[in-house]
Amino acid sequence: MAQLYFYYSAMNAGKSTSLLQSAYNYREQGMDVMLYTAAIDDRYGRGKISSRIGVSTEAHMFDNSTQFRDEVDARKTKGDDIACVLVDEAQFLTRAQVDQLASLVDDTNTPVLCFGLRTDFQGELFAGSQRLLAIADKLQELKTVCSCGRKATMTIRLDEHGNPVNAGLQVEIGGNDRYESKCRRHYYALMAGAHEAP
Repeated sequence: MAQLYFYYSAMNAGKSTSLLQSAYNYREQGMDVMLYTAAIDDRYGRGKISSRIGVSTEAHMFDNSTQFRDEVDARKTKGDDIACVLVDEAQFLTRAQVDQLASLVDDTNTPVLCFGLRTDFQGELFAGSQRLLAIADKLQELKTVCSCGRKATMTIRLDEHGNPVNAGLQVEIGGNDRYESKCRRHYYALMAGAHEAP
């Protein structure tokens, strides 16, 4: 029976690597998959899922207007046998889009694997992550480590000088130059001395 999966973590835990490995496993068995990534994140090129270890692949882009159910149903109507749908940057999904993906699982028996951040740099849930945590069949934390060696569960945003910031827009695309994964203890210590971004 197909299920809705949510693989979540802080930054730099290998979410995209895990997604790409899952896609490879399906394709190696001769199965077709649909891959999605957020249109807002173009650090590695538009419509591309890339991992920090150098593996990448093309993907469909999604934004708030994307109708996942319609797109997958259209491919299936054309005769494509979609074995699985994989979504990178799933924190950027809307609540309605998560519900669409759940209906795809329930109505068509198509597994959906979502990979994303659980919380933002202020420790608040992203909308897509909140809905996935509420309704996904399987939740799996992907682990990474803080600079102290403890499990990192939080993400700190840095300014252009490498100093932590405690305010700003929820979404600001960036990589290792803008974000660091920290354990809760170091996250709170750094946030206590953080400043508002200019």
